Amino acid sequence: MRYEHLIATRYVRSKRQMRFINIIMLVSVVGITVGVAALIIVLSIFNGFNSVVTQVLVGFDPHIRIEPAKGKSIQMSDGMMSVLSSDKRIAAWSPFIQSKAMLVTSRVNRVVYVKGVVDSTIGLVSGVRKSTILGEFGLNANSVVLGLALADRLGATVSTELTVVSPVGVDAMILQFGQPIMRKFSVTGIYDSNNKDYDAHYAYVSLAAAQQLFQYGNGVSGLEIRLHDMEHSESVKEYLQKIFGNRYNVQTWYDLHKDLYSVMRLERWAAYIILCLIVGVATFNVLGSLTMGVIEKKRDIGILKALGSTKSSITRVFMFEGILVGTIGTIVGTLIGLLVCYLQIEHQLFPLDPNVYIIPAIPVEIRWSDFVAVSLASMVLSTLASLYPGLRASSLMPVDAIRWE
Repeated sequence: MRYEHLIATRYVRSKRQMRFINIIMLVSVVGITVGVAALIIVLSIFNGFNSVVTQVLVGFDPHIRIEPAKGKSIQMSDGMMSVLSSDKRIAAWSPFIQSKAMLVTSRVNRVVYVKGVVDSTIGLVSGVRKSTILGEFGLNANSVVLGLALADRLGATVSTELTVVSPVGVDAMILQFGQPIMRKFSVTGIYDSNNKDYDAHYAYVSLAAAQQLFQYGNGVSGLEIRLHDMEHSESVKEYLQKIFGNRYNVQTWYDLHKDLYSVMRLERWAAYIILCLIVGVATFNVLGSLTMGVIEKKRDIGILKALGSTKSSITRVFMFEGILVGTIGTIVGTLIGLLVCYLQIEHQLFPLDPNVYIIPAIPVEIRWSDFVAVSLASMVLSTLASLYPGLRASSLMPVDAIRWE
């Protein structure tokens, strides 16, 4: 151990009577500990909510969606199907048609998204089939599957008959030159995706029925793709966009909800910066205590310089003292944050009302990258706080330091 480190350690571990400087140093350690622990806990909670949101959204939406760049439909070609079938990263794909329409019952009318899908492949690209809670997700020529919130608003249940009014032909109806396309369906299933936006605004029919309702002919609105590993979404998107060119718009699950994830990322960064201020305030205490320590240790500094210590050595003594304080606070805060996160994961210390929320407790997900980011921020602030006292100590003249001692 270098003598600068030894002297700094002795200053921190001084067993003399408790002085004001020592109290400030203790407060600094506690402040850094609280700030680091709060940062780790809050970031882990953000990670948990992000994972819950992703799980709900990706459980309903595909990993990748292909839609036409212009127009409303695309024609499935042998070349397109060959590209999708040859990529081993793609687990399944399914065509779909999506358009707004009005659902009419004897009690109420609702404008929703009517989505036409292939009954045999929808379960491979979406979790909506597994989310069916009443009846069954079976689509034939005259069946429709509703979300739970939508069924409640329509007053519909399994076997309820309703009419789907297509927007195709509405212009002709207004001019009294024709009638809109209407078709009767029977509710065969009701699903609950744990997402009220989906449950209240989506109804499923067969692909053939949607093609007839919205006059797509043999075309479709696009393709939904499921991957073996969703982490490959971006690379698969780039590959497909390169193959298909500008005729198609390829979007990942992240692109489909980019605004939501952008807000969540902004909130995460805001929380990180605000909580870093706690550590920043604690490091100001480090700066104050070290500055007063320089004044108190003026005689020691003078003797060290008289014995031949260089300015850089004196600077390192006080900088290492501040870094040691920051290290202690960072380690203890990290252990406390990790302990709280572990207890929340295993024992759910902070439960949520299951009648209101879709999860039983506040979600927590530990990511080691957060520990690195928090520890780095804490150590950088501690180092910066100890720089000024170190430079001030190194600038003292030996004669002035010991003249009146």
